Amino acid sequence: MLKIAFDQSFILPLPEGHRFPMAKYELLPQQLLYEGTVKEENFFVPEIDASPWISQTHQADYLERLVSGKLSKAEIRRSGFPWSREMVEREFLLAAGTVQATKFALNYGLAMNIAGGTHHAYSDRGEGFCLLNDQAIAAQYLIQEKGFTRVLILDLDVHQGNGTAEIFQNEDRVFTFSMHGEKNYPMHKEKSDLDVACPDGMEDAAYLALLEEKLLEVLDTFRPEFVFFQSGVDVLASDKLGRLALSMDGCRRRDAMVLQNCYQRSLPVMISMGGGYSENVSTIVNAHANTYRLAQEIYF
Repeated sequence: MLKIAFDQSFILPLPEGHRFPMAKYELLPQQLLYEGTVKEENFFVPEIDASPWISQTHQADYLERLVSGKLSKAEIRRSGFPWSREMVEREFLLAAGTVQATKFALNYGLAMNIAGGTHHAYSDRGEGFCLLNDQAIAAQYLIQEKGFTRVLILDLDVHQGNGTAEIFQNEDRVFTFSMHGEKNYPMHKEKSDLDVACPDGMEDAAYLALLEEKLLEVLDTFRPEFVFFQSGVDVLASDKLGRLALSMDGCRRRDAMVLQNCYQRSLPVMISMGGGYSENVSTIVNAHANTYRLAQEIYF
């Protein structure tokens, strides 16, 4: 059964004019239920305490400042979010959802988080709407609790997974693969195990050919035991922050390529949604919904 982390606290009210699209977290479950892709029983509210793996991922002094509300003005500005107790609780719950989804993926083959993909969070700070790095935290769970030695974090958001790269820069058990816009945020890129920089305006054919080449290379050489997939839909031509030019079908084919290759290799996969900033929220929701449709089709 496909299991999906979701809680109403993922939809946190933000100041008017804030550009982070919280609405998609409410609309996406509604769309999936309406069209029959999933049922209520597919959703779960995170119930575990992810603190042990959060503390293994993020530095203690940063966590103390985050929880106690002692972040500096510069740190708050860099994170993109105004600090609030509700925001901190949301981030801890979101990370717990990804860890719990990882457990479900071990049992069922694949699991997802309606939110997540907070790949700009470093070990010692937040950035770019990311305060805690959910997939890095869940990777620590696999390493520390399950003894995994080959974990792949495949990041296809249009923005480089800079925080993830920094967290695992000296960790051979995690392979970080980021395929992102060459000239997009962040301007200073960290060094992933594999960085694939895409030029502005890259379209479906070139993008998919390059992804296939690099994905197969990593799967065949690193031979992961588990895959975290950051499936941001800000690669779309319609995205306000993306600068690439994938069509809706191209984005869907990207996800199909990833999931089919993982399924053929019997690899468990945990998917976090990542970014999506198209002007029309229905475009964002439909693009994300494609990932769920494919998950059901390929894995279940």
